[in-house]
Amino acid sequence: MEKRRFGRTGHMSTVAIFGSYAFAKATQKTADDLMEHLLEHGVNHIDVAPSYGHAETRLAPCMPSCRDQFFLGCKTMERGKSGARREMEESLERLGVDHFDLYQLHAVNDMHELDQATRTGGSLEEIIRARDEGLTRFIGITGHGNAICKVLMEALNRYEFDSILLPVNFIQYGIEHYRKDAEELIRRCHEEDVGIMAIKSIAKGRLEGKAIEYDTWYDPFTKEDTIQQAVNFTLSQDVTGLCTAGDSKLLPRVLDACENYTELSEEEQEELIQKSSQYEPLFPAE
Repeated sequence: MEKRRFGRTGHMSTVAIFGSYAFAKATQKTADDLMEHLLEHGVNHIDVAPSYGHAETRLAPCMPSCRDQFFLGCKTMERGKSGARREMEESLERLGVDHFDLYQLHAVNDMHELDQATRTGGSLEEIIRARDEGLTRFIGITGHGNAICKVLMEALNRYEFDSILLPVNFIQYGIEHYRKDAEELIRRCHEEDVGIMAIKSIAKGRLEGKAIEYDTWYDPFTKEDTIQQAVNFTLSQDVTGLCTAGDSKLLPRVLDACENYTELSEEEQEELIQKSSQYEPLFPAE
């Protein structure tokens, strides 16, 4: 599988970054089998969070033997110093590891959340201290929503984050201002050597009024050809990689698509964006 440099961390991450929400409701046997599948594909980067159900405890049994094979990222939704420290230490304990490679401010979706996290006494202050103590090597920030690019742009004004995470898919790029803001943010990240993780690559739309068939909070593409098309688009953007879908049944299909990734020409990308009007974006225009 292709690898790309994850910004100033220097880590050569596989373009498939394991989104461990796929383990949120999994049995240990399912999780163990999927870990074997990930290793067979050569995946070397994991994204986990304490809010991902059983994910941390399901990952823990493999950590003694495979910790060195993965760039391990975790996150916190706490916005104060004490909460962030407590959550980080609990995650380290559950996973049975002594440090993270990346620790992120999780779901900083608007300016109010950013203000809370970056204020004096906020969670960022404590994560910086934890980094200085060796509990994490790098610090990142993640978010969702229609205005997330502006939030992350402002976050980079306030602190030299090592990585960002945001939605990147051809349907979202059908919203003109989102595409413009995302492309500007991605250009800045490359200028400043910031790693970029993409999420929601196979999001087809929102779930409202639809039957829930997969363990995702959006309506996903599910057929191999449409997954491949969506993955090809996301990875054709200048991102480090994409976080795999949070459903254990879809995970193998997304891994295969990442393994078989083919870069789309600008013309092919534009054709896909033109087709986005057939769908409802996960984060619609305001």
